[in-house]
Amino acid sequence: MEVIDVAMLVARLWVGIVMLAHGINHARTLDGTTEWFEKVGFKSPALNARLSAANETAIGLAFLAGLLTTIAAAGVVATMLVAFWSIHRFAGFFVFHRPTEGYEYVATLAMLALVIAIVGPGSISLDSALGISDDLDGSMGALIVGLGIVAGALQLAAFWRKPSGSDVT
Repeated sequence: MEVIDVAMLVARLWVGIVMLAHGINHARTLDGTTEWFEKVGFKSPALNARLSAANETAIGLAFLAGLLTTIAAAGVVATMLVAFWSIHRFAGFFVFHRPTEGYEYVATLAMLALVIAIVGPGSISLDSALGISDDLDGSMGALIVGLGIVAGALQLAAFWRKPSGSDVT
């Protein structure tokens, strides 16, 4: 095991904890999450709230285990693209702007996920134990994350419209 393996483990665990916490929070406050999705312009807000909770929970668990890490990274990038486009871009870069928060947080998570996808999950992962980590990193990792961007764009095209008269500016 090399230093990079420990670094990738730390990065993976942090992204996993953040995504898992968000997924659990969305699941335990599903009615509030549904109302919020509707307020910020999502069609089918109940469906989007349930999918958000399930996807973020699954992504978090995958990162924690280091299982199908590159696919989970694509999920992070897709989720952060949706969050950026529908909410955070209107406030500028810094997260402390109100009434919405800027995009530094979602951009940082997306970039960290991209780095993990390109470098790979490290030797302390189920991907490595299964012998699939080298098949999914590098340029294949970048390609898979690119597909995540397409998935996020499709979700936005299908389900989101900027709400008129809301505090999403």
